Amino acid sequence: MEDDLVQKIQSNAKYRQLVARRSRFGWTLTWMMMVVYYGFILLIAFDKELMGRKIGAGVMTWGMPIALAVIIFTVAVTGIYVLRANGEFDTLTAQIRQEVL
Repeated sequence: MEDDLVQKIQSNAKYRQLVARRSRFGWTLTWMMMVVYYGFILLIAFDKELMGRKIGAGVMTWGMPIALAVIIFTVAVTGIYVLRANGEFDTLTAQIRQEVL
């Protein structure tokens, strides 16, 4: 019985569409995050002067707001994924469930 249900789900066109969209979207966000994160690490490694340069007359350096931007970007990417998952992906999942069951 379970094997039959799995076959029905896997043969459903909307299921294949869901898997392809979710995978493509997940990998896109992953690559974006990797570029931002590793770009930050490369800045730390190869441009210490920029990261250590003070902003104005205070004690804050450019490294601090850049690091904060990386953190904010991470939260934003997570939020974007959650919004799409709760919208488009959940809708497709419900449609698949309705068609298969």
